[in-house]
Amino acid sequence: MEKRILGKSGLEVSAMGLGCMRMSFGDTPTEKQEMISLLHKAVERGITFFDTAEVYGPYTNEELLGEALQPFKGKVVIATKFGWNLLPGKMGREAMNGLDSRPEHIKQVAEASLKRLRVEVLDLFYQHRPDPNVPIEDVAGAVKDLIEAGKVKHFGLSESGADLIRRAHAVQPVTAIQSEYSIWFREVEAEVLPTCEELGIGFVPFSPLGRGFLTGKIDETTVFDKSDIRYNNPRFTQDAIKANQAVVDLLNKIAKRLAATPAQIALAWLLAQKPWIVPIPGSRKLERLDENNGAVTIKLAAEDIDEIDKSMAAIQVIGSRY
Repeated sequence: MEKRILGKSGLEVSAMGLGCMRMSFGDTPTEKQEMISLLHKAVERGITFFDTAEVYGPYTNEELLGEALQPFKGKVVIATKFGWNLLPGKMGREAMNGLDSRPEHIKQVAEASLKRLRVEVLDLFYQHRPDPNVPIEDVAGAVKDLIEAGKVKHFGLSESGADLIRRAHAVQPVTAIQSEYSIWFREVEAEVLPTCEELGIGFVPFSPLGRGFLTGKIDETTVFDKSDIRYNNPRFTQDAIKANQAVVDLLNKIAKRLAATPAQIALAWLLAQKPWIVPIPGSRKLERLDENNGAVTIKLAAEDIDEIDKSMAAIQVIGSRY
């Protein structure tokens, strides 16, 4: 597996990471031992970058990674997140009771995450969402304290705008920004990516496959369970799926030319944008994991990227992302 470095931080990770949220959070429940086996196979295949958060479960996803990845301590990078007020005894989205990035809460979350992940130091600690009630300088200061105490190595932000990134970076250098980015959702290109490039910050796209749409395996006949995040998503109504098929048709066209799959083209396109971009597609099946990893070996030519950009400029994607 090819390696990449997130910005100027020196944090080296596999070029393809693994988003682990759906192993413990959201729709269909998964069998713990099955997921542990999958995580072991991911490491065997060269993946060294794993993404979790205290809210996934809550807590159970960190516990899963802590158990599964303990044998590989020091050889893998685990990113986790803080920033939610979680209700005791509740699971899934019912546990999320607003944002909480108060410095004292951040430090409490760090201590708990260290225990669940079975590590002595958190590799990458993201603020999960900006908290309008807490100045970003206070957030960055709290993580700086944790770094100085040897409990955190790197500071990250998720879904933050350029101004917040600059303000946080002035207090404690930011290693990575995590936000949604894919062929069909490119808002970060306007301000966030240029800011990352200027400041030397890595970028970690979540939902790089458009919540599964860009795999080409979803059509207007697809039925989503009520527990699935896509059930009420405006981009996954029958009309939106039908209208947005043009995006998949484009990916299929290039995939056939390069003997690849639509998902591999979507991921290869992200990898081609910048050398400090590391996507984290989620996967719970080994065949999907292998398919996603295969994107690392696909090198899109300038003409391919130009064709994607020009074609996407002519396609109106229907439905907001939430």
